[in-house]
Amino acid sequence: MIENKTREKEDEGMASNSRRDFLKKSSVITAIALTPVAAVKASDLKLDERLSEAIEQMSLSIEINGQQYNLKVEPRLTLLDLLRERLKLTGTKKGCDQGQCGACTVHVDGVRTNSCLSLAVMNDGAKVTTIEGLANGHELHPMQEAFIKHDGFQCGYCTPGQIMSAVACIHEGHANSETEIREFMSGNICRCGAYANIVNAIREVKAGGKV
Repeated sequence: MIENKTREKEDEGMASNSRRDFLKKSSVITAIALTPVAAVKASDLKLDERLSEAIEQMSLSIEINGQQYNLKVEPRLTLLDLLRERLKLTGTKKGCDQGQCGACTVHVDGVRTNSCLSLAVMNDGAKVTTIEGLANGHELHPMQEAFIKHDGFQCGYCTPGQIMSAVACIHEGHANSETEIREFMSGNICRCGAYANIVNAIREVKAGGKV
C-alpha cells in the first residue's frame, strides 16, 4: 500500500510538471505567433536579421496616376494598403476588405480591380489609376460631374469606387441599358441606396459619348 501511494504521488508530480511545461511552451509559442515580425528579436529565434529583412521586403516598380514609384514593400501588403497607408491616396476606400463592397475599386492597366484583393507586388510594372487621378487637374471627369448632377451619392463613402467602376463599365461596353448597367455595377454596394441616381449618371455619360 505504501509503495502504491508513493507511486501515485510520483505520477501526480510528473503529471503536474508536464502540465506546467506544456503551459510554459504554449505561452511562448502564442507570444511568438502574436508578436509582429519586426518586434521579435532575431537572436532569440536564432534568425539571421539580414536574411529576414531580405525576405520581408520586395522591389516594386509601379505607376500610379501618371507618377512612377520604385518601392520596397512587404509581400503581404495589399494594393489598397499601399495606396492608403504608404502613398496617402485615401480616396480609395477600405470597406469590407474582402472584395464584396467595391469601395476600393481602382483601374489597373485599364481594368477595374478590387485593390483589397490584389497584393501590391502582383502589380509590378502596372499602371494604376485611382479616383485622385481621374480628373484632369481641376477639371472634373465627366462621370464625376454626372454623379454630382444626378445626386449619385449620399454619405459618399462608396462614391470613389462607384465612379471608378462606372467609367470601366462604359469602357467595357456594359452600359447599353439600365438592366445591363445594374448587372455590371452589382459589385459596388451603396448602403445609402442611391442606385437609381447612379444608373442615371452612367446613362447620361454613355449617351454623351464623353468616356
